[in-house]
Amino acid sequence: MTPAFLSIRSLRQTYGSVVAVDDVSLEIPEGEFLTFLGPSGSGKSTTLYALAGFNEPTSGDILLRGGSILATPSHKRNIGMVFQRYTLFPHLNVRENVGFPLRVRGRPEREVARRVDTMLALVRLDGYGDRMPGHLSGGQQQRVALARALAYDPPVLLMDEPLSALDKKLREEIQIEIRRIHRETGVTILYVTHDQEEALRLSDRIAVFNRGRIEQVGSGRDLYHNPATRFVASFIGHPPMSLITAMGDGTWLRLGDGTPLAASTHKGAVLAGARPEAVVLDAGGASFVPLHREDLGSHVVQFFRLPDGQTVAVQSPAGRPVPADAGLGIPEHALHLFDAEAGARLVS
Repeated sequence: MTPAFLSIRSLRQTYGSVVAVDDVSLEIPEGEFLTFLGPSGSGKSTTLYALAGFNEPTSGDILLRGGSILATPSHKRNIGMVFQRYTLFPHLNVRENVGFPLRVRGRPEREVARRVDTMLALVRLDGYGDRMPGHLSGGQQQRVALARALAYDPPVLLMDEPLSALDKKLREEIQIEIRRIHRETGVTILYVTHDQEEALRLSDRIAVFNRGRIEQVGSGRDLYHNPATRFVASFIGHPPMSLITAMGDGTWLRLGDGTPLAASTHKGAVLAGARPEAVVLDAGGASFVPLHREDLGSHVVQFFRLPDGQTVAVQSPAGRPVPADAGLGIPEHALHLFDAEAGARLVS
């Protein structure tokens, strides 16, 4: 069997009694755009820094093209890195910044000049070579940092929250550029963010981190429609999946007061989940009390309190009124069931 291009095997990182990364394993094919997504402190950046060589894992291994890189110093791993802060040399102009990693590798000046021209064209900064970093916008500085990281043609590019310092409009513009550059270069990218919209827009696959572990790896569509755990269900989506404590009697899932919520053959306590757009407001469902609504232009998200006090989010097209006799229910085909204690998804 051909080994994976990049393998992370049982990686563990501890700091005293604190476990920052706990048994993380991933197989990453060449040319993939993989995003590490999760809340602050979930272990995503610590895993990335182990790949970069900035910290030594407590145990586990990292293999590139079948060979371990843990014993290789960070500056010899030939891995590109782009940070949140642009880390450009303020005393060097754009051309000098982009050419720096080539010069320290002893490349001939003619080759350096050609490569710098190619990189500036790639990030669409032709004509900016003589400018100093302090005279560039944040988005332009990040493009220069990206060009510098790609200048020596690294096999892997690591990106740690590279756009979090930019405003929303500029962030979305640079996201489009990063995706284009990935298509044009074919470089393998590992990207860290806590912004799920950014992860969904950019990635081939997403690894969802939580408390040092990976909860699920898959496409954005997989994570949204088939969450493997309660955490993924509640983390992906805005608003996230509503999770309702219910009891199954083999025919119905019922709320604590006995009100039927959804048809199901499950027996026993369960967390019943449904995406907001899948919850229906129709005659015959559970009664509810309206709480508040968010008018988001093309659609409306309404929050309701059920008879037992639990809250449910419902998304519907803008302008659609709630029927006077409506009740709330979950169609069986849209139902997701999770273990009430462990949080793992149950096979229905």
